[in-house]
Amino acid sequence: MRSFGDGHQPGGAWQRASTLDWMIRIANVLKTGISVLFEGQMRIAFIQEALAVSGIEGAHIVLVDCDDAIRATRLHSDRNQPELAGADMMAWSRYLRDEATQAGCQILDTGVMPFESCRECIQQLLTQ
Repeated sequence: MRSFGDGHQPGGAWQRASTLDWMIRIANVLKTGISVLFEGQMRIAFIQEALAVSGIEGAHIVLVDCDDAIRATRLHSDRNQPELAGADMMAWSRYLRDEATQAGCQILDTGVMPFESCRECIQQLLTQ
């Protein structure tokens, strides 16, 4: 399996620093009583660290995922970005899926769950 720990590659130092910065910003918004949905592709370990550093409690980490075949089809057909459907993207997706599973995070599989069900799940988390 490919390592995702260096430089500007997914999971690298830049991603960690950016995640920390964003969580500090979000902590200030949460103090006003506003719920925040933070979306992106970053290592869950970095999210957990940033939540702890910024003092955010009660956050829900959710991986929105699908299998590789569906991902490739969506990148080719729906998004017209076939260049993204390579081995690196599939390895990164697998890495995030494994990390989410190990961390006990909720995983929404958009390949089997209807869009409306995914939206309702996220909306419910935001109102808890």
